[in-house]
Amino acid sequence: MKLTGAQIFVECLRREGVELIFGYPGGAVLTIYDEIFKQNHFRHVLVRHEQAALHAANGYARVSGKCGVAIVTSGPGATNAVTGLADSYADSVPTVCFSGQVPTTMIGNDAFQEADTVGITRSATKHNFLVKRVEDLAKTIRQAFHIATTGRPGPVLVDIPKDITNERCLFDYPETVEMRSYKPVTHGHPGQVRRAAKMLLEAKRPVIYSGGGAVSSEHGASRLLELATLLNAPVTNTLMGLGAIPGDDPHFLGMLGMHGTFEANMAVSNCDLLVAVGARFDDRVTGRLDRFATGAKVIHIDVDPSSISKNVHAHLPIVGDVGIVLKQLIDELVRRERKADPDALAAWWATIHEWQQRDCLRCDQERGGKIKPQEVIRRLHAATNGEAVVVTDVGQHQMWAAQYYPFRRPRRFLTSGGLGTMGYGLPAALGAQMAAPDSRTIVITGDGSFQMCTQELATAFQYQLPITVVILNNGYLGMVRQWQEMFYQQRYSHSYFDSLPDFAKLAEAYGGIGIKVEQLDQLDDAINRAMAERERFMVLDITVAGEENVYPMVPAGAALDEMVLAPE
Repeated sequence: MKLTGAQIFVECLRREGVELIFGYPGGAVLTIYDEIFKQNHFRHVLVRHEQAALHAANGYARVSGKCGVAIVTSGPGATNAVTGLADSYADSVPTVCFSGQVPTTMIGNDAFQEADTVGITRSATKHNFLVKRVEDLAKTIRQAFHIATTGRPGPVLVDIPKDITNERCLFDYPETVEMRSYKPVTHGHPGQVRRAAKMLLEAKRPVIYSGGGAVSSEHGASRLLELATLLNAPVTNTLMGLGAIPGDDPHFLGMLGMHGTFEANMAVSNCDLLVAVGARFDDRVTGRLDRFATGAKVIHIDVDPSSISKNVHAHLPIVGDVGIVLKQLIDELVRRERKADPDALAAWWATIHEWQQRDCLRCDQERGGKIKPQEVIRRLHAATNGEAVVVTDVGQHQMWAAQYYPFRRPRRFLTSGGLGTMGYGLPAALGAQMAAPDSRTIVITGDGSFQMCTQELATAFQYQLPITVVILNNGYLGMVRQWQEMFYQQRYSHSYFDSLPDFAKLAEAYGGIGIKVEQLDQLDDAINRAMAERERFMVLDITVAGEENVYPMVPAGAALDEMVLAPE
């Protein structure tokens, strides 16, 4: 039987096991939407902006471990999706985005709602396709899912002209994918693994530094903890790696980098062996490169060979899937009778414990004083027992969430790390809630970020998603204001909001529940009410101290051991 391109689209998604697709219809994809209407294999979630479709797919993918899927129309539909694609690309999130396109005969004629989607998205995707024949559609979709979910995960875009969705051909879905130019390596080279084991056993001051790859790899987190326990080695996470090791595990030093803990940054600065696991040595982690871990040998484990030695030279590179390579490494260490030097490790831990005594995240809440944002995060953690799915936007609140909400499991912290996208939080939380409907999903955001994609409250209402939005409302673009205070002689250029909506009433206008919190003694009641609500979304508009800063902080151009700590 011959199928239309639109029917092939639906059948391909069924074969891929797609459960949810986030999208927004338009002229170029109406034939596809007509077929979506006729089927019952997957649900379509109507967002209110194409950027939100990609963020929601991102959130769904990161919580479920599956591939997120989105569909947008041509022209402005596709250009609106670029930010979401770039965000998933920066954070290595498996996403397939289908975009409509004008008919093939009209491409290049400046037709209505035409854009060079392939050209525009080339630098924001792992790969992209323009389908020129209906006979190629099934194969292209199969390749798109394969590329998005293997190797270093990432977004793939498939641009489908409207005439392709109407044309017919025999349906043939390839069961396997063979691409000569794309063959990701999964297992580490045995010789390199043996060398890594030898270096670990000889190290006197080792540190394991793990990133998002330890979370996205199927067994990365459990084997990271197994390795740390086997070696009795300290572990630090990047922002994207939080949750890869339990926040209350004794081996965990906290996050490192610009707003990392004192002990994590000092340990990395003074180690003699740094084992990078699924991390890319981002500038927010390294600080001043020529002063980063200068006395350390570096073992770099990553599935993406292009990330190795890109920013920091790796003395021992191992290309492969993090979970698989860690299993190889653990097996090699277990086979060896020799153990790491216990006396050297004891001395190393004693030094680390001294750094921990600095208590760099101490923040005292005064009774009757202005609500401190750090206190809000701590009380959220207590109310949820650390088990919520926490989604943030970008800014000060993002760093406070990372610092004061210890995560016990992977795939429980969603944030825009690489691109730093304000507006990510709310739509990503929609996807996260749908991926884990029995979990409590909390959006921690600021009054600036929240206004970027506020319209997605309508989506939360339509699909009855009981997310909790916690706005740390300080009346500023907080991180901008902090930098202006510290590095621009307090010239607060356009970082203060002279006019803000009543967020609680806005929530009610969208069909949810809104609560304004202005005093400390109102905070627990508001949080408890939010935790008990399971029918509608809730927005907590919490007025917090307006000029609170994020500490520790490594100034731009400084080394990790040149942190600025809180004045007190």
